Amino acid sequence: MKFLRDKIDQIKKPFEKGQKFEKFAPAINALDTFLYVPNHTTKHGAHIRDAVDLKRTMITVVLALIPALIFGIYNAGYQHFIQIEGSDMSFGNLFFHGLWKVLPMIIVSYAVGLGIEFAFAIFRGHEVNEGYLVSGLLIPMVMPVDLPLWMLAISVAFAVIIGKEAFGGTGMNIFNPALLARAFAFFAYPTFMSGDKIWVSDATTIDGVSGETILGALANGKELPAQWDFWNSFIGLIPGSVGETSVLAILIGAFVLIATGVGSWKIMVSGVVGAALTAMMFNAVGLTALMNFDWTNHLVVGGFAFGIVFMATDPVSAAQTDKGKIIYGLLIGFFSIMIRVFNPAYPEGVMLAILLMNTLAPTIDYFVVNGNIAKRKRRLAQSKQLKSA
Repeated sequence: MKFLRDKIDQIKKPFEKGQKFEKFAPAINALDTFLYVPNHTTKHGAHIRDAVDLKRTMITVVLALIPALIFGIYNAGYQHFIQIEGSDMSFGNLFFHGLWKVLPMIIVSYAVGLGIEFAFAIFRGHEVNEGYLVSGLLIPMVMPVDLPLWMLAISVAFAVIIGKEAFGGTGMNIFNPALLARAFAFFAYPTFMSGDKIWVSDATTIDGVSGETILGALANGKELPAQWDFWNSFIGLIPGSVGETSVLAILIGAFVLIATGVGSWKIMVSGVVGAALTAMMFNAVGLTALMNFDWTNHLVVGGFAFGIVFMATDPVSAAQTDKGKIIYGLLIGFFSIMIRVFNPAYPEGVMLAILLMNTLAPTIDYFVVNGNIAKRKRRLAQSKQLKSA
């Protein structure tokens, strides 16, 4: 490790203050801080010191995403080959087909996103933030497996420039960048982001291969195949975006986030409760196929589980107060099911629900904080009255 440390210090010399390439120091410093803890500390004021920094937080989220990513790669191959007679259904064949499809998406996402972040850091003269470590993996995981790479690149560029850097960079954005990338792709390229032929690898090019999701089939009034039952949906052997199908893998990630204190269990639990209660209400009405769809199934299909664990809990765009997090999560669950049931053109609601609540999160916190202030003022007034009596 000392050899690596010495080598990096040697490489950094031309980028130091007053040297020839000083302007490009943020780019080379990003490599240093990715491998090592920053070697500078604060000099003034009172500070709480601990071992948690942005880099460790982002890497924790990346580790929590790995189970869903690995299963998503496998499922991409499984959904492709299960529909082709005489296919080799060995684990290796399925996994490597999925890897062949998903890996280029991850590479493009990181190359474009980090390239833009490096350019903005050099232009503004500040260090590169580690926030895109998570967004760069999230974006491919919420996209269809066959989305053209150039569309993915444009969606990433929009999310980073308009959704993040325009607000000042990591920690200043009001919308979740990964969801903003998906929303841009959905509205800019709707035929590549919705329909019955896009959610399974090569479904648009191979006859007899269907690429339809459960929610899409229900919205079109179709009967669901027997293999699309609760347990297959929970395990993840259903069509969908790369990382959203396996609730089991997502729950492993949720445990990691909660155990490390990175993700808010209040948002996760309240989101599930909000969705379950809303779906139960529609089950009682039962006028359409989506209303009759059992509330337990609503929790395990589509992007709801992935969204509520990895998107709704984004510490930047979510509510910050404890009571606000509960309200925020409940409303995300409520709107997710509402959009699913009443929008047949887009029977997946969690993306729009989270983006809507990203907008309202500061307002929720404002009323929670002011409510607490008002309660304290009332208690103080009552205390003064008692003393004067």
